[in-house]
Amino acid sequence: MTNEQWDRLLATLAGEVFEPLPAGFIVDSPWLPGWAGISTVDYYCSDEKWLAANLKAVRQFPDAIFLPGFWSEFGMCTEPSAFGTKCRWAQDDLPFAERIVKTVGDLALLEKPNPRTDGLLPFVVRRLQLHRQRIEEAGHSIRFAVSRGPLNIATFLMGTTEFLMAIRTDPDEMKRFLTLITDFIVDWLRYQRECIPTIEGIFILDDIVGFLGEQDFRTTALPYLKQIFECLDVPVRFFHNDAQGLVCAKYLNEIGVNLFNFSFEHSLSQMKELTGGQVTLLGNIPPRDVLAQGTPADVETGVRAAIESLEDRGHVILSCGGGIPPQVPTANLRAFLQALK
Repeated sequence: MTNEQWDRLLATLAGEVFEPLPAGFIVDSPWLPGWAGISTVDYYCSDEKWLAANLKAVRQFPDAIFLPGFWSEFGMCTEPSAFGTKCRWAQDDLPFAERIVKTVGDLALLEKPNPRTDGLLPFVVRRLQLHRQRIEEAGHSIRFAVSRGPLNIATFLMGTTEFLMAIRTDPDEMKRFLTLITDFIVDWLRYQRECIPTIEGIFILDDIVGFLGEQDFRTTALPYLKQIFECLDVPVRFFHNDAQGLVCAKYLNEIGVNLFNFSFEHSLSQMKELTGGQVTLLGNIPPRDVLAQGTPADVETGVRAAIESLEDRGHVILSCGGGIPPQVPTANLRAFLQALK
């Protein structure tokens, strides 16, 4: 992210309205390798190819804010690897983290990982340290400490169905489980900022939040997310949940979130009402059916419809409802940016 883009992001969070509206996209390994013409496993294994793919994106689309920007990651295996999960890799597909908690009793065996030494985390940080100078020479800075959220990590370690059932059947054990994961996430975010002092934002991704009812959200998600978003004194606190986002929307300000990316099934105007206009919204055209599989004309129509639906254009960054999915063509991203103009 360039300094100009960062300043524009901060101004948007403060309520300033730009014409045209800013565009921002979450970009990572589901989209970048295929778009850049390399295999997914090469994107993870080769720092040079990782850097080249990210540089190609920011140079080809200079009008877009890419979030978090130069994301150093190993797909969904990043954080679970620190707990000791087996990671399965494919040539042209996303990796998979196998669950290691077979029963609730296995939770007693888990220890809080050390982000300095455990799993893939040291490689994530070292990649950024090694290439920070080249990133900055290209006019960009590393701005975000990034982690999957506590419920997301819990489901990779335990299984989604098993975790959601245990919230009700074993609430005390789940509280201890989530406390352990949350303390780890806090350590992980702080370590990233310690290593990269240009970091001024937190980015947390947790779709499992959208699987909860309000009662379970208040007890099982809210206190842990609040602890995470309060762990660093930074001006940007970005949350991604592109499952059902209605359950968390009215609590985002309480949690400390000021930038929210959510499901395309919820309109910008609906989210503005639920958040009370206190949270900047990143969205909201369909990522797969329009941005990936639609024509450039479909994309332009979707962008214009999103803009025209807004009575108040403050606290809005145009995007899709989620991260950029696989196989989004260059022409469609150009159409998106052109429609804003």
